[in-house]
Amino acid sequence: MSQRIEKANSLIQEIVAEIIRKDLSLKPSVFVSILKVDTSSDLRYARVFLSVYPASEGDYAFKTLQKELHRIQKALNQKLQMKILPKIIFQLDNTQEKVDQLEEIFQKIKEEDKQDN
Repeated sequence: MSQRIEKANSLIQEIVAEIIRKDLSLKPSVFVSILKVDTSSDLRYARVFLSVYPASEGDYAFKTLQKELHRIQKALNQKLQMKILPKIIFQLDNTQEKVDQLEEIFQKIKEEDKQDN
């Protein structure tokens, strides 16, 4: 990945996180984190990977962000000083949820092994 793309990813991640934190009204108990940004090589698209806590509120947070996408995009465009302004694409990252499920399965296997011995 080029240094230019890495800088764009970092800048977009920082700005979008700030916009979500300051300008978006979510339920008080819902937290959205920007895990990473993956910008296309031509800088036309920026895939923003989100993590939502609690995970059960993922659909709510994603729908809220999609509803506010135009406003978030406009705020990002005003803060970016780039010739090409990437279009944001939000994507939920369920990695932590999957890790938790795997840990639960491993714990059950471990407990079954203890019972068998």
